[in-house]
Amino acid sequence: MTTRSTPYHHGDLRTALVEAGLRLARSGGLGALGLRELTRSIGVSPNAAYRHFADLQALVAAVAVEAQQHMVGGMLDGAAENAEHEDEATLALRRLRAVGLGYIRFALTEPGWFEVAVLTQDEPPDDSRDLLTDSQVPAPYQLLMDALDGLESAGVISTERRVGAEWACWSAVHGFAELAVRGPLRHQDRGTVDRLAAHVVDSIIRGVTNRDPGQHT
Repeated sequence: MTTRSTPYHHGDLRTALVEAGLRLARSGGLGALGLRELTRSIGVSPNAAYRHFADLQALVAAVAVEAQQHMVGGMLDGAAENAEHEDEATLALRRLRAVGLGYIRFALTEPGWFEVAVLTQDEPPDDSRDLLTDSQVPAPYQLLMDALDGLESAGVISTERRVGAEWACWSAVHGFAELAVRGPLRHQDRGTVDRLAAHVVDSIIRGVTNRDPGQHT
């Protein structure tokens, strides 16, 4: 006898699908987000998902947005640790450092969510400063933009040096995160990876600002 999925009668199906996607992605990454797997996990038919999402890509995008919010939460936690510093320039530098280290830390601790969060992002517009008013900009990227704008406001970097700085910073931390999660660094112990991560983040900040962010953990 064939068992059929029963209609979903226990609340918001859209939310349930996204939450199911987060659960599956956390352990299996992007490859775990098949429509049948998602709908089966909450006991509905695949067709039921189309009442809330145009296709699987739209559903995965919604899961990615939630994964990005989890990512930002971790990055903000690190930045908040430095909120007591009175010097605006020092605070801005340490906030950027916390954002970079938080990005890498999330990749290491939540590789499944990290894969979904970064591999499902659309390319941002050519003029990246337009992202400040673009509601579709990925939240982790916006956090980086805000941190760099804070450096400019504090007088740490000039307007000229601010232009394009996000690409240097993002390339450095994302490249390191990939090496640590899926590349040769994945075989290193966490202490070694953390030390290398701090070196990479501090080096890119010095390159962008010509200032030393300090060795604060």
